[in-house]
Amino acid sequence: MALTLKEEDAADWVYRGEGAVNLVLAYAGSSLSFIGKVVRIRKAPRNGSQSKSVSVRNSIALTPHERVLWKDVHQLISSSDKEIVGQLYVQHVMKPLLGSNSVDAGMHVLVTREFLELVEKNVSGQRPAWRVEAARVDAHCDFGLLMSDHSLFAYGSQGSSLCLTVEIKPKCGFLPLSRFISEVNAIKRRITRFEMHQTLKLLQGEISQLSEYNPLDLFSGSKERILKAIKSLLTTPQNNFRVFLNGSLILGGLGGVAKNTDVCIAKAFEDELKSIIRADDDLCTNNLSTLVTEALQKSGVLDKLLKVQKLDNIDVEGVIHAYYNITSQQCMVCKELSEEQAKIYTPLHSASLDESLRIVKDYLIATTAKDCSLMLCFRPRDEEDSGSVYDNVYLDSTEQSFDYKVYFIDLDLKRLSKVEDYYELDKKIVNCYRQIIKMDQGRNEETGLKASNAAY
Repeated sequence: MALTLKEEDAADWVYRGEGAVNLVLAYAGSSLSFIGKVVRIRKAPRNGSQSKSVSVRNSIALTPHERVLWKDVHQLISSSDKEIVGQLYVQHVMKPLLGSNSVDAGMHVLVTREFLELVEKNVSGQRPAWRVEAARVDAHCDFGLLMSDHSLFAYGSQGSSLCLTVEIKPKCGFLPLSRFISEVNAIKRRITRFEMHQTLKLLQGEISQLSEYNPLDLFSGSKERILKAIKSLLTTPQNNFRVFLNGSLILGGLGGVAKNTDVCIAKAFEDELKSIIRADDDLCTNNLSTLVTEALQKSGVLDKLLKVQKLDNIDVEGVIHAYYNITSQQCMVCKELSEEQAKIYTPLHSASLDESLRIVKDYLIATTAKDCSLMLCFRPRDEEDSGSVYDNVYLDSTEQSFDYKVYFIDLDLKRLSKVEDYYELDKKIVNCYRQIIKMDQGRNEETGLKASNAAY
């Protein structure tokens, strides 16, 4: 019989964080069925765009075009409305690509309306205000996704009770080289999507300062550059970096963009780390950076993730044309181009349906990989504990050995209908960055002219 969360269970679930679509709760009660678990529950926009009369389960079933797109994944297209398509996607698409040891597809759990309404009331004070304004817990959704809490080691496993977890949202780790990138957008081949998007977020007021993080450093394979990336994330975590001690957040934000790590935050964080990293004052944070770097290199998870990200080998500027082939619509991109400009996309529009399906499917899988997060969980290994089932890394500077595990989370199915949105967002990000560069160049030229005139 399926597990069911009822009204009386709500008090045992505490706010852990949230994204655009789901809210995450961690279990704080004593039931053996839920110890060491988190549950993801769906949110609904407050603008009322989702009708109360529409079944949430029906709303997440595959559309006719998506059933064609995923025709090779029998488990997806044969699922009934009552099954969670997103969970099946993780199990049968992402897990084989990223490795079964690093992916947890979770399990379906039933939730009552009373449970959801009480959860909404209990966590509202902990959610970022802008998240509360944008969406509420969807009380019409009668299921959640129960998963292991990857900020902890398995309940009852041997080893230290102390546990330190680092959550990283790496983003895209390569520069696109596609020949379908228009000349006006050639800057995409030189500047990371992450850096350009930061500029747009700054102008829109989503962040107060540009991040120091560069995804190319993290995915470089170089120990020095990976270490640099981790230190940059520690300084400007935004929504790309969080740290938990025994499941409790000690750095980063809950459900939103964290403020930059100032002196006070850095001192408090350093003090928290002293309970698990044996280092002199002010060196615990540096040792954490080294520990994370060592684990990332030893595990090889970044190489696996980058390989999946690179399934997007023609960029959204090419993918959009394959999308219109699949949906049998007039290409709205070519419609805006001259005949000469549109010639470059002729091979895409001449491609077979199977080839168009492959292009779009690979792009959507890659988009999942560009938007997921990594959880790296550490605990000190006792000297006498030689039978641990976990991999380990050794921290030379503190002479400590740590068990560690790495999991991918937030491997969400990207909907076919979102391809047009992804194309428009890409255009918006690049246009914004180009405008800023042009303005900066204009100011520099003006300053240079004034300096030259002053010299005379």
